[in-house]
Amino acid sequence: MITDRNFGLDRVMEPKGLTPATAWRLDNSWKLHSGEMRVRLERIHLEWDNFQQLCSSCGFDEERIKAKILDIIHRRGKLHNPFTKTAGVLMGIVDELCEPDLFMDDIGPGDKIYSLTSLCSIPLHIEEIKEVDFNYGQLVCSGYAILFAASPVCQIKEDLSPDYTLAAIDDAGSLFGVYQVAMEQQMKDFVIIGRNACTTMLYAAAVREAVGPQYRVTAIMDKNVRENLSHEEIRRVMHPLVKDTYFVDLTEPLKAYEEITRKNAELMSVGQVIIAEDIRGAETLGVMIVKALGTVYFNAVENHYAEAQMVAESMGKFVTMYAFDQYIKDYPEFSIRLLRHIQMKLEEINRLYAKRNVHRTLAENHARSILIANAGREDDFIYQSAVTKSMVEDVMNVARYDCNVIIQGETGVGKEKVLSLIHQNSERHGNPCIKINCATITESLAESEFFGYESGAFTGAQAGGKPGYFEMANNGILFLDEIGTLSLNMQSKLLRVLQENQFYRVGGTKQISVNVRVIVANNVPLRTLVDKGEFREDLYYRLNICRIDVPPLRERREDIICLSEAFIRNWCNKYKIDKALSPDAVSQLYEYYWPGNVRELENVVHRLVISSKDEIISGEEAANILSENAYGDMRLNVTKSFQQGEQLDFHQLMDQQEKRIIEYALKKEGTTRRAASLLGLPQTTLARKKLKYGL
Repeated sequence: MITDRNFGLDRVMEPKGLTPATAWRLDNSWKLHSGEMRVRLERIHLEWDNFQQLCSSCGFDEERIKAKILDIIHRRGKLHNPFTKTAGVLMGIVDELCEPDLFMDDIGPGDKIYSLTSLCSIPLHIEEIKEVDFNYGQLVCSGYAILFAASPVCQIKEDLSPDYTLAAIDDAGSLFGVYQVAMEQQMKDFVIIGRNACTTMLYAAAVREAVGPQYRVTAIMDKNVRENLSHEEIRRVMHPLVKDTYFVDLTEPLKAYEEITRKNAELMSVGQVIIAEDIRGAETLGVMIVKALGTVYFNAVENHYAEAQMVAESMGKFVTMYAFDQYIKDYPEFSIRLLRHIQMKLEEINRLYAKRNVHRTLAENHARSILIANAGREDDFIYQSAVTKSMVEDVMNVARYDCNVIIQGETGVGKEKVLSLIHQNSERHGNPCIKINCATITESLAESEFFGYESGAFTGAQAGGKPGYFEMANNGILFLDEIGTLSLNMQSKLLRVLQENQFYRVGGTKQISVNVRVIVANNVPLRTLVDKGEFREDLYYRLNICRIDVPPLRERREDIICLSEAFIRNWCNKYKIDKALSPDAVSQLYEYYWPGNVRELENVVHRLVISSKDEIISGEEAANILSENAYGDMRLNVTKSFQQGEQLDFHQLMDQQEKRIIEYALKKEGTTRRAASLLGLPQTTLARKKLKYGL
């Protein structure tokens, strides 16, 4: 027995042999087994990186967020985000226990409980998500969860609001950890780099509980604070628990350090820094502020703990670092005590939230600024989305192995960028990478282009012969783009070279040996071409050692923001100008469906830089260019015709417009059913018009 108490091993479905926390899929069926408890859901608190990723990937559209969450649960049987690898905690009412004697806590049906176990380990079924609480990153929902005899829970009978209570319970381990460290070291000066007013006050209350009234807490928060409160409201609501509050750009830690130490020299050397913010840069600022032999405390390891260690090492500063987040029985009671101490302040925050309803726009704008700042980069491959991050990790892994690779993805997604990543991080990085577009090679010349020819091999052959692509790429990489356009005859010859690493030049009698790593790409999946009989199955299996699927830009929308900023910087550097995208322009780019993917995005940004007469590119300018992309140049041509006084054919123009609109809807939605829904048409009507215009 691994443990005497049930913690859900019987609920693991895929893959067997793992724990519920690490398994991909759990059994979330209603029927209880021995040592299980069913809880009726009321509210779920999502860890912030999980919530932010869900919101960003869904464009902060509440209905899409709900649908995304329900889809994750349908596929996994739990609310475990596959991209961030994080989840959250829940609260609800106990419905039924199977063999209550197996449970250590004195709980029974009808009790209101908070689960202290991560949702990564909890089978979950949500019937309805009634509301998305953007202020706290929570879901008001109905459904049920299955908890186990080993699952720690606590009963909350006090009259505390569930939103900030659940947030505090999720941070219970870190709050108690801060309290313990402060008790041991008895420091008086603290800096909290906080995410919002609620979290910052909770950590300030933990410090006060540890060292008494003779404490001083300074808060540092990002200037694009993640809540619907002004800077002055935040300062006011946190005082006197927090003495001073500074708002800086955490993504520029050096500049932020200079700014706050110029205002308060005492912040150049603080005994203890608490980092409760996950913006990249917060960890650097924290290390710069803390004094040598001081303490930096992270409320989550995900808050760039490893980067902070490297920063401290590079500065030659020894710093003690903590990150406690595991459950101990006393944690929740301690958190509830803190909530009681600052309840009036927390209720004031909720009243301020209520006046402004939800803060989706502010949260969205802030999230986008974070996306830019936290953009990942491998060589010149820039990304932010979890989808792309996962793909890049796969690419970096594949690069180490000297095998053939298939890169698949739509036109313009960045398949050549993926190739560059593989080349630069492979053992062949010092040797050539020959890039060939197979679609440009005529059938009659294909063999001589690939394998070269000897002098006099055919009419027009140059004296001395010519090496082919394989010889040019010897000891390096040969990249064959659009390989699916090669004839079946040429495919068979390629297969032979891949099998034997030898070939003859056209007109030659000497066998040539080569050592080439072949990487291919196609915008139509090669498996589809195999099924159609247009690509050799044996060649497909020879190439398909590893496959990298590059997702379209519309499925990794977070990348749009950091790519747009990178493109505009590049063009501004080239033209020796200084321009920037307005928030409205960024929003327009973010919402567009990008049929041409990254290549189209770069083209649009280039056009915006050139066409805009002002330093700040407006949303209207972006909308106009995107509209041209969606509907072609027809709108512009019609406008010019009106201006020039030309006679117009009304019916022809209306047909053209209708065709463009239907084409746009089909590209955007992918199916006639969804396109018809977008346009408010019956599916049969749209299908008939699609046939009419040959779309």
